[in-house]
Amino acid sequence: MPFVNIKITRDGATPEQKAELVKGVTDLLVKVLHKNPATTVVVIDEVDTDNWGIGGETVTARRRENK
Repeated sequence: MPFVNIKITRDGATPEQKAELVKGVTDLLVKVLHKNPATTVVVIDEVDTDNWGIGGETVTARRRENK
């Protein structure tokens, strides 16, 4: 039973986009690894940008600098 955990920042992914991610990842595992889609688990975790760091700073700060 494959388990895939997708982590994205919590900043606007729509329910439709998340559903597309779940379907796309599931379909890819079926196509490439011949996994059973009925037992493939995909979890999407949304992380606040204050809790996601890149290069020593939060995503919130990086985005603020790029405006």
